[in-house]
Amino acid sequence: MSADNPERAKTFYKKLFNWKFDAAPGSMNYSMIKTNDLTGQKGLGGGMAKRDKTERPGIINYVGVVSVDDTIKRVELLGGKIIQPKQAVPGFGYLATCIDTEDNLFGLFQEEIQTR
Repeated sequence: MSADNPERAKTFYKKLFNWKFDAAPGSMNYSMIKTNDLTGQKGLGGGMAKRDKTERPGIINYVGVVSVDDTIKRVELLGGKIIQPKQAVPGFGYLATCIDTEDNLFGLFQEEIQTR
């Protein structure tokens, strides 16, 4: 997720859901989100960064894929659009951002392990 004021957003989610935030490795201005499910087990995670002026507000769900390149081709073939082409996320993998046929924003994520 992105935020105009990441520190304010972190405080909000810490107090609301007890989320934890850890700085991502490297020089990225990005925090990893750690969550727990209702039983206290590890839940879905995510990330937070400062919102770029061109980004629309909201949370982007990322789908894990074997190949971002192959999936981008399928998105376009099926009538979707690529908003942010494939980019490397050092130490993590690759991602891209897309819009489906109904104007819903979603992301693709390929783990670095799968790129070796």
